[in-house]
Amino acid sequence: MLKVAIIHNLVTNESAVDESDVIIQAQAVADALIEIGHQPVSVMCDLDLKRLKERLGEIQPDAVFNLVESLDGSGNLIHLVPCLLYSMGIPFTGSPSESIFLSSHKLMAKERMQMVNLPTPAWIGPYPQDVSSWFRDDFSPEKREKTTWIIKSVWEHGSIGLDKQAIFDEKTDNKSVKEYLHKRALQLDDMCFAEQYVEGREFNISVLSGPEGPEVLPHAEILFDGYDNSRLRIVDYAAKWDDKSYEYHHTPRCFDFPATDKSLLTELSTIAIQCRQAFGLEGYARIDFRVDDNKKPWILEVNTNPCLSPDAGFAAAAEHAGLSFVDVVRRILDNAITRKSPGKSRCLLDRKKYVVKKTCRNRGLSDTKIVFRYNPLQKDIEDVRQLISATGFFNPAEINVAVELVEERLTKGEKSDYHFVFIEHDNRLIGYSCFGLIPCTVSSYDLYWIAIHPDFKRKGLGRMVLNETERLIYESNGTRIYIETSQRSHYSGTRSFYEQCGYNMVSILKDFYALGDGKVIYCKTLANKRA
Repeated sequence: MLKVAIIHNLVTNESAVDESDVIIQAQAVADALIEIGHQPVSVMCDLDLKRLKERLGEIQPDAVFNLVESLDGSGNLIHLVPCLLYSMGIPFTGSPSESIFLSSHKLMAKERMQMVNLPTPAWIGPYPQDVSSWFRDDFSPEKREKTTWIIKSVWEHGSIGLDKQAIFDEKTDNKSVKEYLHKRALQLDDMCFAEQYVEGREFNISVLSGPEGPEVLPHAEILFDGYDNSRLRIVDYAAKWDDKSYEYHHTPRCFDFPATDKSLLTELSTIAIQCRQAFGLEGYARIDFRVDDNKKPWILEVNTNPCLSPDAGFAAAAEHAGLSFVDVVRRILDNAITRKSPGKSRCLLDRKKYVVKKTCRNRGLSDTKIVFRYNPLQKDIEDVRQLISATGFFNPAEINVAVELVEERLTKGEKSDYHFVFIEHDNRLIGYSCFGLIPCTVSSYDLYWIAIHPDFKRKGLGRMVLNETERLIYESNGTRIYIETSQRSHYSGTRSFYEQCGYNMVSILKDFYALGDGKVIYCKTLANKRA
């Protein structure tokens, strides 16, 4: 059983219907997690990311189901929560922060599509922004026929801002596109751009991660029933969110297609997978297309972490694929737990990255919960100092070094080369280890520190911390662990402990620390465990 925090944006009585929908999603996901056998914990968040970090520290989840769609009502901030989760080393569902940021900024997304030769409609804008290169000279009125433009928010998704005022027809309006962008930006109080309207059919292509890789779910076409020439065939805000509107009730999804569409559907699947690769998407996604009268597809939007309401398009596509909502949630969570963090050459704790609870039945701690934690907290700076000092083995300079390693990890997060196993009893730090990949090696690790508070000596905790450290190094493809200690008689018990745990003395550097105080180097090989 995993403890899974379901994080979503704060919803209040003043929240719009598109923001409030996340409550339905969170409840559906929670119900699915319970059915799978996991423990869900709901967490609402706002711009106070420090408080969110503290809350996660209190919950200590094994993973996070990320449903954040906006922060403080702004879609341009949704990448901040996955950034925080990444820095804390907590596995989370859906796409990484850089993919979310890139796809959420619609013009950056369109430029990425152009770079990799993915088809997307022409655009003009944005406004306001003093970046002349955004305005496409090849779409100036002198170089093209007059056409219809859809004015869109650069950041907001969910058809926010798409209404009758979002349509600009150059054939009937005396203003220029730039002039209308100026006017519309003032109305929306947001940066916007003009996208060329593509007359034709609209498709939603959902992609879900699976054990065999990404799977394209059954294609869905949005039908515009009863739309005459007075209504532009677009899925606007009313069609998505206003259940009293004509648009809402006349834009059904269709999953049935004639044989003549086979090649088109194959092409849509291919482009959707290419789009997933181009943006580095994970977990689940939805790509929205228009297909013109010549059967040429055009990508409208890339939706990372699309709506998971049971009545939304993604769940409907999964149902047509024979997948239940529980199946979808399980596959999304499995993807989060098993995938490696993007951009890392190694990833500690792929499956148990944040908290593991064990029961210690050794002397004096029978039936007591011993909690393992892998990410340092601010309090660990002083706690480690006190613990190291209490052992009586280290001088002030050595104690300062131990504390500095904790401070570096707190500052750099996952970018740090130092990793930890903390062991707690009743929220008290009673032992820890610090380890890391040795620079310029492929799979050799140093165990820099391992210490147990004197109050908890001879209870098997040292071996427990060492075993957990070895497990993490092994799962990170480590093959050897090196430990250095003093040759002085004061450390005879320490050396005996390492030898009992399977470490072999490989070198002695005489007079290394001081005259008569040599360095003893131990090594343990893990490679044979893989046989």
